[in-house]
Amino acid sequence: MVPGVSVHEPDEDRSLPADPYDEGATARPDLKRKRRKQLPFWLELPLLVLVALVVAVFIKTFLVQAFWIPSSSMQETLQINDRVLVNKLAYRLGDIERGHVIVFDDPRGTGNDDESVIDSAVRNVAEAVGLSTPRSEFIKRVIGLPGETVEIRDNAVFIDGSPILEPYLKPGSRVADFGPTTIPEGHVFVMGDNRNSSQDSRFFGPIPTDEVVGRAFVIMWPISNWAGL
Repeated sequence: MVPGVSVHEPDEDRSLPADPYDEGATARPDLKRKRRKQLPFWLELPLLVLVALVVAVFIKTFLVQAFWIPSSSMQETLQINDRVLVNKLAYRLGDIERGHVIVFDDPRGTGNDDESVIDSAVRNVAEAVGLSTPRSEFIKRVIGLPGETVEIRDNAVFIDGSPILEPYLKPGSRVADFGPTTIPEGHVFVMGDNRNSSQDSRFFGPIPTDEVVGRAFVIMWPISNWAGL
């Protein structure tokens, strides 16, 4: 022992606190791990499917919708059975421009007024997952904007007296003379890229911009046809 230095030996009966992770120690109740209660698989699976469908319907209704091409009116840009994605926020955040491919409500008023609640629910789910096309919507290209004068002569489209370039037209397309006609405010003039086989503003007139559902921005299926619009 060094003089002047006091050394304290540990008391034999002094013990360290119990280690809660020691198998031999008794853990306090607040340190016990809570076990997560799991639903049985047969109940969890349908709930997951239901949540997925609800999310899909929400996205389809407010954000992005898959649209199936049922006719040849937009060839060669869009082929029959192509599926495109439509941005429903496009014109809440920006303006409609010439050349955009848009989806809009059927201007002939052919809707689903006589549809039952069950049929409506089934149709909305099918549309949300891209298995069917909306029955009351068209897809065409914007040609004329509000206040412009559209005229077709000699197989060319003129806007305010000047011809426009249309590289998207199906080769061999022929179109009869039309107009001139001035597009009212709040409306757009639309036409199909396959002018020989398209019911468009030449037949039902300019469409109101508030009936535009959104802008088609990409071909998503089949993969071989994938392209931006």
